[in-house]
Amino acid sequence: MEKVNIKYFILLLMFCGTYNNLLYAATIDTLHVSKSKPHCFKNIQDAINAIDSSNHHKHVILIDAGTYKEKIYITKNNIQFFGEDKATTIITQAIARDIWRCKNADDWGVATVNISGSDITIENLTIQNTYGFDNNTMVVPCENDSLNNFSKTIRKDGHQMALRTFATTRLKVLNCILEAYGGDTVSPWNVNDGMFFFKDCVMMGGVDFYCPRGWAYAENCTFVATTGPACIWHDGSANEDAKTVLKNCFFEGYDGFMLGRFHKDAQFYLINCSFAKNMANKPIYLVPTNNIIRWGYRVYYYNCHKDGGDYSWFKNNLETARDAPLPNAINANWVFGNKWNPYLN
Repeated sequence: MEKVNIKYFILLLMFCGTYNNLLYAATIDTLHVSKSKPHCFKNIQDAINAIDSSNHHKHVILIDAGTYKEKIYITKNNIQFFGEDKATTIITQAIARDIWRCKNADDWGVATVNISGSDITIENLTIQNTYGFDNNTMVVPCENDSLNNFSKTIRKDGHQMALRTFATTRLKVLNCILEAYGGDTVSPWNVNDGMFFFKDCVMMGGVDFYCPRGWAYAENCTFVATTGPACIWHDGSANEDAKTVLKNCFFEGYDGFMLGRFHKDAQFYLINCSFAKNMANKPIYLVPTNNIIRWGYRVYYYNCHKDGGDYSWFKNNLETARDAPLPNAINANWVFGNKWNPYLN
């Protein structure tokens, strides 16, 4: 049995046996979601809604294996979501961002999991947006698009977010699968003070399918490109120190998949990363833009290698970074400027 499953069952024994009869109490700390067990929440959103926001200590939501066809809204703080098994505990929706915006003024609700709270941990789950897997390109009515005769072409590979944040900071995603066919699968967005930590995850999608804004750190993650001109993207335009760091990560995908791009100020660090043989010979690139790039081209590599032979553009150049760090000093604490240690709790 995997270590994470042992942890799940320890939590289950510690909390559910004691609290199952109290699940609807306003100050509950641990809640249990199960499709089959009595005295448990049947839906994840119901468990979130039952949390008393005035109670500021940690809340744990245990989620049994099963497929939860829900759109999740997390507006409360300090919650840990813990799935029984990452391959079989699945939260899934089919949402095209372009269709959503035909009737809605903003992105709140555009993803399978929508987060505005902070200090959130998501562990041992699969989060899917299956729109591109389920549909082909089509034209739909669009009441917000008067320029195109109130219709819009919705592409199979358009924006399809599995996870999207709004003003969130201190988000941890551990041992999860996050997948879509189209772009922006994983969109942790808070350019001013977002701090985002991903570890032991698999992320899949199209263009810019991992696209953090602010400060982000991904460790031991696998990135799988389905389509599109870039896997990773970054927006660090609000603060010169903002950065996205990928350490011990692996990239694979369709033949000729491209690594990354940006069109706002960005800062990339790739440390001990490896690339599949069929990755295109194209560096992380600046998209033609009217944005003013104030801090130049900041893409740094250390000890990265590609199956079948390395390209010259990802040779070691860490020493050219501002206040160049030593390779072994690059960790999450360094990324977040010692403001947050995601390895704790």
